[in-house]
Amino acid sequence: MTKIKPDTLIKLFKTAHYVRAVEQVIADNYNNGLMRCPTHLSLGQELIPAIINVFKDNKDLAVSTHRAHGHYLGKGGSLDRFFDELHGLPSGCSSGNGGSMHLIDMSVGFMGSTAIVGNTIPVGVGLSNSLKLDKVNNFVYIFLGDGATEEGIFYESLHYAKLNSLPCFFIIENNEFSVYTHIKDRQFNKLRERIDGFNVQYFFNDNNDYCKLYWDFRKAIEKIRLGEGPIVFEIMTHRYREHCGPNFDDQLNYRSKNFIEKWNSIDIIELLEEDLLNSNYEKDKIINMKTNINEIVNKSYFRSRELRIKQNEK
Repeated sequence: MTKIKPDTLIKLFKTAHYVRAVEQVIADNYNNGLMRCPTHLSLGQELIPAIINVFKDNKDLAVSTHRAHGHYLGKGGSLDRFFDELHGLPSGCSSGNGGSMHLIDMSVGFMGSTAIVGNTIPVGVGLSNSLKLDKVNNFVYIFLGDGATEEGIFYESLHYAKLNSLPCFFIIENNEFSVYTHIKDRQFNKLRERIDGFNVQYFFNDNNDYCKLYWDFRKAIEKIRLGEGPIVFEIMTHRYREHCGPNFDDQLNYRSKNFIEKWNSIDIIELLEEDLLNSNYEKDKIINMKTNINEIVNKSYFRSRELRIKQNEK
């Protein structure tokens, strides 16, 4: 497979580290009680936001799920307004009314996320229908998890999208668990077998294979812009933290030790950093990139936290 160009690899690394830095500062500070909304972190699931950012076009739209932080940031959503939203401030991206699971930034085409499983799937299809009616050459990312593929609305939406050749891009992040229940205990057959029944183009990615995902994304976007949508991607991934909240929950033993070790061994940021080093990118430059990103993220977070504290003092 053709290698990714160095500047693209750097962008992937920067975005992946950026998303992780944001999620890490939330995890480190969530228990101070200033972010009063439930939060579903995407630590470990940074590959998709990084890929999205490479292909970012503000005229392409996106809708997402309860685990939307990475999608929002990858699509170019405002970091300051994101932290302000988590702190319930009027300056937040949803005016402080939505919290972690209800993010929106129409200026970059991020049309909203929701806490209800499967709720934004038909919204995304409706948006893609409007794009087709307006005869514009853009498409809609519809992010969902493996659990949402158990909702009837997913299949109804997929059928309507296929019937009308809509420009929508279903991206299924399959982390194999719906809270604590493994997919084998919830689904009888492979997702691909069900997708094939709709005669929809399907791509699969596993093991954080970012090179394959990049080229598959590029191919899929070209097809959608040519009117060959919809397209479905199933991307295997892994969340490091608990389903909802900032903590680790490995002590509950619902994920096997081998499963956890497998994903730890293919951490996306470590894979990207290793590839940069193998491409003769200097270690000091990587350290400086990470330091600069961490400083930006921390500055934005602590600015927002101070605003929340001042609000509490009134």
